[in-house]
Amino acid sequence: MTSAPQLLTDPFLQLPTATSVQVVWFTEFAGVNHTVTYGENLKQTVRASTTKLSRTREDQQSRVANQTQDGQVYQKPVQRDIWRHEAEVTGLTPGVRVNYRVTSVQEDGKRVDSDVFSLAATPKSDTPLKILLTSDHQLKPMTPANLQKVVETVGRVDGVWFAGDLVNVSDRASEWFDDNGGGALFPGLQGRAKYEMSHDGVKTIYTGGQIIQHAPMFTCIGNHEVMGRFARKGSLNDEFDDTIPRVVAQKIYPDKSLIDNSFNTNTYEEIFSLPKSKEGGKRYYAVSFGDTRLVVLYATNMWRTPKLDGKFKGRYREAEKDLNNPENWGYGQVIYEPIAKGSKQYNWLESELNSPEFQQAKYKVVMFHHPPHTLGDNIVPAYTEPVQIIERDSGNIKAVRYEYPKDADYIIRDVVPILEAANVQLVFYGHSHLWNRFVSSNGMHFLETSNVGNSYGAAWGDRKREVPIGYQEHYVKLGDPNGLEPIVPTIAPLLGEDGKPMPYIASNDITVFSIFDTGTGTISSYRFDTRKPDSEVLKFDEFKLK
Repeated sequence: MTSAPQLLTDPFLQLPTATSVQVVWFTEFAGVNHTVTYGENLKQTVRASTTKLSRTREDQQSRVANQTQDGQVYQKPVQRDIWRHEAEVTGLTPGVRVNYRVTSVQEDGKRVDSDVFSLAATPKSDTPLKILLTSDHQLKPMTPANLQKVVETVGRVDGVWFAGDLVNVSDRASEWFDDNGGGALFPGLQGRAKYEMSHDGVKTIYTGGQIIQHAPMFTCIGNHEVMGRFARKGSLNDEFDDTIPRVVAQKIYPDKSLIDNSFNTNTYEEIFSLPKSKEGGKRYYAVSFGDTRLVVLYATNMWRTPKLDGKFKGRYREAEKDLNNPENWGYGQVIYEPIAKGSKQYNWLESELNSPEFQQAKYKVVMFHHPPHTLGDNIVPAYTEPVQIIERDSGNIKAVRYEYPKDADYIIRDVVPILEAANVQLVFYGHSHLWNRFVSSNGMHFLETSNVGNSYGAAWGDRKREVPIGYQEHYVKLGDPNGLEPIVPTIAPLLGEDGKPMPYIASNDITVFSIFDTGTGTISSYRFDTRKPDSEVLKFDEFKLK
């Protein structure tokens, strides 16, 4: 007896146009027929095209199927076969929602249907929309609760903007689809999660929210969407950590594939159908959605530990054990895609900011992963190429250090000024797992709403960032190193131990999400205390885009 087939995900929506939308879903069988039925009484049918993901694997640290502890099933990375199905539903009218369902048929003729969901073309301008602003899910503890509360609080959203770090290790299939912990990416965004939280002996199961079956999602690349050198290491975590700059890879591996021997975003790009730019493909792009022009940049670098004790390849120095083996160096916080003035991405951005689509949009929003302003730890050092300093003692390497000149921060020096000049109203980003926001002297808003699942704290009050002392650069321990004061929430700020309102939320109990209402130009942020499962979701901050 073969068991009934199952879909690995519900369908989700991608790449809407004025008359069409892409429907995407995944299975663990190649199948013989995959279709979308849609319209009145689901009478219309369109066939899907199928591709196989090329790099999805499981390893000794996966938590999937029968593996609940390290190495029970997998002792090393092993290919996991996953097929992606995509069909284009056409003939749509903006503003009219249409029911749809997907069906996959196995080689043995057995079929499986999804539930019925609804889809729509890209909304016309002047359509009031509710857009979920989110980032940094990464299978973190509060994420399913967060997404469940989105749906319970605001109902169906019209779109999702995701500022990077969807999972932890991009090539580990279970993190996208079916991790045993119940918090994988797709289940959370599709209301199929099963994440148990307990407080004071009371257990609550959160299922996430049925969101992307009905609303298209636009994503950007965070540092966790990038994998390092392919199959050189014994685990996927190690492979993720094993990124090196392309110029170094060209020297070390002159005759080998540059993608396989430096870093890649293959799995991320295979999973999503996104708008494309001629210069950057899916990695950076711009799209019109209702009244908004959304510009998505590829601005992220390799996260390395700030620790200085010599055991680790870190932000500021190489591990002592690897000093004589440059192939194992981390090369500091490698920037994956140039964005400095004069780079291909910068030039593309400049022309996008001058385009009629951008200039005529009512709302101009730019999304990327790395923070321009934050109280989080990950903004230090500056977003610039690491300057390598090799210290020698009679010819032998004694230390390899990295400095990051603050006046060469590409985001602050090059990108932010042209965004200000182009009258961008909102810059939206993630990375530091907290909520905070800022406003420039010109009135441009900066929002980081990444306290979705966990937090590593804020550099505020007595809590300082870990920064090196005695280096050439001055690395900022407290506040926003780029000089803006955080805004205290306008409605219901949390109070600190001193009883004063705090300008941020960095909590492992309180989860935050934000909604952009294009009808009013308002961005509202909400918080939910997971220690009190029966408590209300509280709107704590609101501001308006000019």
